[in-house]
Amino acid sequence: MDLTLPAKHYTDGFCLFHRHTAKNRDRRVMAKGRVSSETNSLRLHAGEKGRFFVIPSYGSEEQLVRAVPRVDTFSSNGRLSHGEKNLHTHLNGSSSSSSSYSNHSQSSEEVENNNHLRRLVRNGELEEGFKFLEDMVCRGDIPDIIACTSLIRGLCKTGKTWKATRVMEILEDSGAVPDVITYNVLISGYCKTGEIGSALQLLDRMSVSPDVVTYNTILRTLCDSGRWMDAEKFLAEMIRKGCSPSVVTFNILINFLCRKGLIGRAIDVLEKMPQHGCTPNSLSYNPLLHALCKDKKMERAIEYLDIMVSRGCYPDIVTYNTLLTALCKDGKVDVAVEILNQLGSKGCSPVLITYNTVIDGLSKVGKTDDAIKLLDEMKGKGLKPDIITYSTLVGGLSREGKVDEAIAFFHDLEEMGVKPNAITYNSIMLGLCKARQTVRAIDFLAYMVARGCKPTETSYMILIEGLAYEGLAKEALELLNELCSRGVVKKSSAEQVVVKNTF
Repeated sequence: MDLTLPAKHYTDGFCLFHRHTAKNRDRRVMAKGRVSSETNSLRLHAGEKGRFFVIPSYGSEEQLVRAVPRVDTFSSNGRLSHGEKNLHTHLNGSSSSSSSYSNHSQSSEEVENNNHLRRLVRNGELEEGFKFLEDMVCRGDIPDIIACTSLIRGLCKTGKTWKATRVMEILEDSGAVPDVITYNVLISGYCKTGEIGSALQLLDRMSVSPDVVTYNTILRTLCDSGRWMDAEKFLAEMIRKGCSPSVVTFNILINFLCRKGLIGRAIDVLEKMPQHGCTPNSLSYNPLLHALCKDKKMERAIEYLDIMVSRGCYPDIVTYNTLLTALCKDGKVDVAVEILNQLGSKGCSPVLITYNTVIDGLSKVGKTDDAIKLLDEMKGKGLKPDIITYSTLVGGLSREGKVDEAIAFFHDLEEMGVKPNAITYNSIMLGLCKARQTVRAIDFLAYMVARGCKPTETSYMILIEGLAYEGLAKEALELLNELCSRGVVKKSSAEQVVVKNTF
C-alpha cells in the first residue's frame, strides 16, 4: 500500500512501522526516505499497514514525533485531508491526547458516533461498544479517549484483558493518543488477572510518561506475587526514571516485607522515606509494629511506638489493637488494660475489636470479673457486644467453674437474636463436665441439636471424657465404641481418650 506522510518543514526523516500481529507484536520494519525542501510529503511503500513514527533530524538534536496511522483508511473513504490534518497535528509537536484531539475538527457524524459509544459503555453494553468502536475506526473516526478508557475498565473487570488490549491497539492506531489514565486502567487489569508480564511490557511501550499510580499498581502486584527482590529493583528503577515515590509506594513495600518477616529491610525502607520527601504515617508503622509483636519483640515494638509519636505520627486504633493483641497473647493483660484505659486521653476511641481483645485476654487468665466490667463499660459507650464477646465470656466463666453464669450469658446471646455456634455450646458442656454435671451436659447437647446446631467431634469427646471423669468408665467406653462405629468419632481420637483416662 502507499502511505503519504506530510513532511513539511523536515528535510530528513524515517518511519518506523510497528506491525500489530497476534503472533509477533515486537516485529519492526524500518523504511528510510529523503525529501527535498520543495516537497511537503514523503511517500513510502509497505506491504502491511501499521503504526508509524517520523523522526526528523536537526543537526545533533533529534525529536520523535508520532504520526497518525490509518492514512490508507482516510484515502479509501475520500477523507485524505482528514488524515493529513491529523498527521500535521502530531508532526508539529503536539503530544498530548487532549491537544491532538481538540485540534482535530470533528464532523457532526463523528461527534454523534462518539456520543453513541459513550452511551453504550455507560449502559454496560461492552460487547456492543467494542463492535461499534471497530466500525468507527474503519470509517476513519477518531474515538473518544474517555469512552475507550471506560470500555477498557469494563472489559478488565469481566476478565477480558485480551479484548481490553485490542481496544488499546485500536485506540492507538486510530490516531488518538491514550493518556496515562488509560494506560493505568489496562495495567491495573493485567495486574488483577496476574498478567504481570503484560503489565511490564505495556509500561515499557507507553507513549506518555508513567505516573506514581502506574508504578504503585505494578509494585503492589510484584509484592503480592512474592517477588520482593524484583519489587525493590522496580522501586529503584522508578526513582532512577524521575518518578517520585509517594507514601503509598513505600507503604506497599513495607507492608509486604513485614508480612514476609523481613523486618530489617522494612525498617531500612521506612528510614529512607524522608530522603524522598515522604513522611511515614500510621500505615507505615503499623505493619512494622505488627511484625515485631508477632515475632515476640514487644520491647522493640514499644520502642518504635515511641519513635512514631516523637516524629509527629500519632498511633491510630489499628496501632493500639495490634499492641493489645500482642500483650494479651504474651500474658501481660494488666499492661493491656492500662493502655486501654489511656486511649481516651490520647484522642483514640476504642472499638468493638479493642474491647473483645482485652476481654478475651482477661478471660484466659481467670479474670472474668474484670472482663464483665469491661463488657458493661463498652455497653455504656454505645458499643454492642457480638458473638465473639459473649463466646469469650462463656468460655472464661466455664473454665473458672462459674457454669451457671456462663449459661446466663449464653441465653443473653440468644435473646439478642444471635445464634450460638458449636464452640460456645462446647464451652458450656466442658464446664458442666468439669463440675461433674455430665447429665446436664448431655441435656445441653440435646438442646444444641434441637436448636439446629450440629455437634462436632469435640462435642462428643467432651461428654465421653466427662463420663470417665465421673467414674462411669463402662458407659463412656460403650458410647465411644458406638460413636466410632457410626463414624462420628475418629478411631485415633478414641485411642487418645482411652490412654488419657485409662478405662
